[in-house]
Amino acid sequence: MPLSTQQVRYLRGLTHNLQPVVTIADKGLSENVLAEIDAALVKHELIKVRLRAERALREQWIEAVIQKFKAEKIHVIGQVACFYKRNSKKPVIALPGKA
Repeated sequence: MPLSTQQVRYLRGLTHNLQPVVTIADKGLSENVLAEIDAALVKHELIKVRLRAERALREQWIEAVIQKFKAEKIHVIGQVACFYKRNSKKPVIALPGKA
């Protein structure tokens, strides 16, 4: 289910106090990095990821994370991207209702 504009704004506000939980660098989206992203999304739902590469490669990595984990891209600022994926069994973040 796509997020509403109100929900995305709410989640963007929550990302300000987050620290990046995963850094993707020279080795790209290795199995270990993907496992860390998966574990962080399950536990926290909303995560910040640092992407150390040129813009085109960062965009490829962002799309790969979205496709692999069915996550929502909340926003990207420079080399930092924020993703959200609702935990269906044990939700952590209560989203505001649709506008």
